[in-house]
Amino acid sequence: MQSEMKIGFVGGGNMANALIGGLAGKLTAAKNIHVIDPNEEALQKLAQAFGVTTALQAGEALRACDVIVLAVKPQQMKDVVQNLKPFIAAQLILSIAAGIRAVDLSRWLGGHGAIVRTMPNTPALIGKGITGMVALPGVSAAQRDAADAILRAVGATVWLDDESLIDPVTAMSGSGPAYVFYFIEAMQKAGAEMGLTAEQANQLAIATFTGAAELAARSTEPVSLLRERVTSKGGTTHAALTSMEASGVSDAIVKALKAAAARGKELGEEFGRD
Repeated sequence: MQSEMKIGFVGGGNMANALIGGLAGKLTAAKNIHVIDPNEEALQKLAQAFGVTTALQAGEALRACDVIVLAVKPQQMKDVVQNLKPFIAAQLILSIAAGIRAVDLSRWLGGHGAIVRTMPNTPALIGKGITGMVALPGVSAAQRDAADAILRAVGATVWLDDESLIDPVTAMSGSGPAYVFYFIEAMQKAGAEMGLTAEQANQLAIATFTGAAELAARSTEPVSLLRERVTSKGGTTHAALTSMEASGVSDAIVKALKAAAARGKELGEEFGRD
């Protein structure tokens, strides 16, 4: 059922495209979605694809929005937000930019309190994303529901009580698709080295990942038990996992995610400087 929610997007890149595709004509009518971007070609594509209204810069249409989605590059955010200040009153600000803390956005906006910071991931492009979300105390229950509805248009949502937890979310799900692609690449390489064609290795690796992930999602049992059921002692799977353990693969993955989380915290401190 559609609402009359008016949503403004500042930035018309890939993630904005994914969200608009999930929202237009579903959560709200396309005419209620307004996109601002300096790239005229990008705006034309959005208007043609979804029927949204567009503009090259902020104006009165933005002031009329209930929610403003900030979808610009982190390094551009401070300048962009300061240019938006004249058009922001009581709207909910929804940030999908990595590394930009909600407290810094609030400061740049003169103390604006209705801000939800999110960390989506690229599977949102096919409606299979997951987004970590945290709200400042100034966000009302209705605004929280609106933020949740917008991000659920492209996947699942996970709400956090502490903004510092966005860094672990970034390390796990924000960066996570790259780890999966990395592992798929390694499986494809191994398959080719063992005599499979590139096409066969690609098909087997991707189908194995998607099938195993779906099995884990549908199962009520822990993934450790699912793993054990595939692993017969002395069998082929046991040989592979024993080799991985000897190479420290599990520890390396944990270390890598902690490094990603630490870098996320560093970026928040860098981008948040005045």
